[in-house]
Amino acid sequence: METVQALQALEAIVGPSNVLASRAERTVYSYDASVFRGRDLLAVVFPQSAEQVAELVVWCNQHDQAYIARGAGTAISGGSIPTHGGIMIELSHMNRVLEIDTVNRFAVVEPGVINQDLKQALAQHGFGHTYVPDSGSQVVSTIGGNVATNAGGMHCLKYGITSNHVLGLEVVLPDGEIVELGGRIPDQPGADLAGLLVGSEGTLGIVTKIIVRLTRLPETVVTQLALFKSVEDAASAVSAIIDDGILPAALELMDQAIMRIIDQAVHVGYPTDAGAALILELDGLEDGMQRIVDRVAQMCKANDVISIETAETEADAARIWLSRRAAFGALARLAPQSYIVDGCVPRTKLPEALNRVIDIGERYGFPVANLAHAGDGNLHPSIPFNGREPGQTEAVLQAGRDILEVCVELGGSITGEHGVGIEKQDEMPLMYTGTELEVMRRIKLAHDPADLCNPKKIFPLSMLTDGAS
Repeated sequence: METVQALQALEAIVGPSNVLASRAERTVYSYDASVFRGRDLLAVVFPQSAEQVAELVVWCNQHDQAYIARGAGTAISGGSIPTHGGIMIELSHMNRVLEIDTVNRFAVVEPGVINQDLKQALAQHGFGHTYVPDSGSQVVSTIGGNVATNAGGMHCLKYGITSNHVLGLEVVLPDGEIVELGGRIPDQPGADLAGLLVGSEGTLGIVTKIIVRLTRLPETVVTQLALFKSVEDAASAVSAIIDDGILPAALELMDQAIMRIIDQAVHVGYPTDAGAALILELDGLEDGMQRIVDRVAQMCKANDVISIETAETEADAARIWLSRRAAFGALARLAPQSYIVDGCVPRTKLPEALNRVIDIGERYGFPVANLAHAGDGNLHPSIPFNGREPGQTEAVLQAGRDILEVCVELGGSITGEHGVGIEKQDEMPLMYTGTELEVMRRIKLAHDPADLCNPKKIFPLSMLTDGAS
């Protein structure tokens, strides 16, 4: 089919105003927030409904065109870039909150709903409930993207990751069929097919509707900032708190390097002798909360804490959290790009992991600033670099691979929440045997034998032969 005819066919499905095809427009959608770039697209299309998505998928099958679903483009593992051209199915126009039921504690949303917007909608209407998952990019990332990567976030220590908050999905399968998986009530009989789709990175179908679990807001929330002499002290405090039976809603760790970068950007006022910071959030019943706060303070003091600040007002709490949420933006002051690595280790291995990460950075000549969802050992080392300088991109990617090898060696994982995409597909054998990977690959091919649905992602390149495409 000629390009003009193809564009006319796409316009007939979604309308002429919802098809972008100029070179500049196609280029903009050929990359996401990762360091990777994709191949040239045929077009970018903006469906308004599941039915239009299904028509687009059928058209792609008929004309052997790859297709990729995309939301806000904040993915940093290359999961939403076009590796084999085709069309980009942009879901940002499908951004409605369709239903809120606080009695049964669920909401129904389209995939283009921004994470933070759902929270604000619930708060503004005084429902007394929230959608808990809160990735660091929640002010721009979409719930559909969170589902694709099974995102975690600041509060996953106590409340779990995205998969713990998805009750059901409406999905357009790779053959164009629209199906409903799961539902409005938890623990439905049969295989957990919705669970299979969550975290599949858009390779098994396109999610067009999401039923999310709502959580009642806690009676009281206490936010604290604890400063320590070293990362080792801060990490030891984390282990001590959890070993004591206290489960904070959030435990975020920052090392000295990232603290200095943040301070230059938002002027938090961190003391220069602080080697690490912990942001702690405790929530629950007001009765007994002070006892928990006092106990946490004791354990921090036992690990050489420099100071502990407890937020007295919502503004104080927002200021403390700003220092964490502004981190990745602050990195832009150092270099044109930042490579953010996403791996996991057991939390008792945090000090060793962070020290080895810094050593890896020094070996490649890069400064490394460390952030971590410390409670569950999810590391986010951030490496500023300039991809325009010859060899820098290759070097920073190799440094990232070395960091992931350390994570696996210490008993962890190559990803905590950002997904595999194309960034880590060749690191999958660090965690899985060839047989295990082949089982996963068979699931993909059973749903999508032509491998048109977000093709050539997740699995090692050695598995993605022409015969399997």
